[in-house]
Amino acid sequence: MNDVKSVLIVGVGGQGTLLASRLLGNALLSRDYDVKVSEVHGMSQRGGSVVTYVRYGESVSSPIIEQGEADLILSFEALEAARFLPYLKKGGKIIVNTQQIDPMPVVTGNAVYPEDVIGQIKSLGVEVISADALSLAEQAGSVKAVNVVLMGMLAKQTDIEKQVWLDTVEQTVPPKFLELNLKAFELGYEQ
Repeated sequence: MNDVKSVLIVGVGGQGTLLASRLLGNALLSRDYDVKVSEVHGMSQRGGSVVTYVRYGESVSSPIIEQGEADLILSFEALEAARFLPYLKKGGKIIVNTQQIDPMPVVTGNAVYPEDVIGQIKSLGVEVISADALSLAEQAGSVKAVNVVLMGMLAKQTDIEKQVWLDTVEQTVPPKFLELNLKAFELGYEQ
């Protein structure tokens, strides 16, 4: 049986979702999985949604994840987790950064950011793993490391050995940012 797993990575433009998908893809490739990745850009330059589909297994025919098919959603922002919840399969997990980034309707005063988004998701019986990845990234040395903190959290939920992930970070990020990113990964992994 070909057991294909699906991971949806969602966030807001500029949060580093593309590096996160590259880290995930590279780690999976190093374990000899067939990996398909598809990036869907919204208004990423303007803080819009950015979505990446990652599917892996023995043989993957399509990178597209339909509603109800994601084994895991990695969300860089709380409201994005709620927006893509219909893609999660029954029994799937959501890893979410508790950070809130106001979408344009909230910024312009035409809407209000919903209260306790993560609590609402949990109330639906969904397994949610959450952390303030922004604070952890600051602790690592840069707010730009939120993506690698979240990848550390995701790595802990996989059956891929931690050393494989560390090697992947080392091979994927620029050398001048390696120490920062390894620290960010470790802080996420410890959550």
